[in-house]
Amino acid sequence: MPSPAEETRIAVIGIVVENPDSVEALNDILHEYRTFIIGRMGIPYRQKQLSIISIAIDAPQPVISALSGKIGKLPGVSSKTAYSGVKS
Repeated sequence: MPSPAEETRIAVIGIVVENPDSVEALNDILHEYRTFIIGRMGIPYRQKQLSIISIAIDAPQPVISALSGKIGKLPGVSSKTAYSGVKS
């Protein structure tokens, strides 16, 4: 857990879930990082049988990297992270 004085970054993680079997593991990971998550939006795209999720997060750089890495290791799940220039 980061100290209160540790610098944080604002980021958005875009996630595409093509394997429905990975949804439970993804939700477990997001629950683990819930204290850093500002908001989450999920869009089921039924015509293409996939889900699109965006996660807004405010966390230290190592925490964001760890979260993104765990998500990227899930089968049938891809993610990209975009960072704000704002640091707090």
